Amino acid sequence: MTVSTLDWGTTYRVTVMDLGLACCGVEVMAALDGEPDLAALGVDPVRAAGEAHVLVVSGTVTDAMLPAVIATYEEMPEPRYVLSVGACSNTGGPYWDSYSVTKGIDQVLPVHVAVPGCPPRPEALLDGLAALHRLVS
Repeated sequence: MTVSTLDWGTTYRVTVMDLGLACCGVEVMAALDGEPDLAALGVDPVRAAGEAHVLVVSGTVTDAMLPAVIATYEEMPEPRYVLSVGACSNTGGPYWDSYSVTKGIDQVLPVHVAVPGCPPRPEALLDGLAALHRLVS
């Protein structure tokens, strides 16, 4: 996918908040902070849940961290969407058999797009955002 296929900028703006919980969070930050054309594409990274319509959960979600993830989701205004990025947030990843790891964020939040990989490349987040755009348009 080329970045130009993500064309929200001409229709509406989307605010994205990343919960970078582990190594996948670094890849998501690289995509959100490293892509100079995000604003032109209609994607605005934000720091507060009350401003975000897209929650990106990236990395290992532990059972101890789960209440904070749910609280963040509940603070978001409607409509709200969830992107699960990476094997750990999708399924628990290599830690799936640990007693303290959530076996996929989709078990507690409605995940609209799951981006595979361990870790996925920064471009995969843009692919996930493009998939979300196709889903909601």
